[in-house]
Amino acid sequence: MISTKILEGIVVSDKADKTIVVTVSSRSKTKFKGKTVKRSERYLVHDPLNDAKEGDVVQITQSKPLSRNKRWRLFKIQSKNDNILPSSENGEKEDLK
Repeated sequence: MISTKILEGIVVSDKADKTIVVTVSSRSKTKFKGKTVKRSERYLVHDPLNDAKEGDVVQITQSKPLSRNKRWRLFKIQSKNDNILPSSENGEKEDLK
C-alpha cells in the first residue's frame, strides 16, 4: 500500500485557472531553547473543477508532477468561506475623501 501525504490548509489565492495557492501552517519547537515557532508553507494545488475559493479550508494530497511547480491535488474542501464583501446599493464604487 502506498502512503500519500494529506495536508490541511487555507486557500489564499484562486485567481489562476485550475490552480489554487494553499498555505499550510505548522508549529514546532526549537532544539536549544524549546521555543515554539510557527512556520507556514505555500503550495500550488491542482483544482480541476475550480471549486475552491479564497478563504476555504481544504485538504490536499501529494501527486505526480502536474507542471513545473504543481505537485499537489485538491482532495477535499473541509469548510467554505461565507464572508461576502458588502457592495454599494447601486453597484458603483464610492470615493473615500
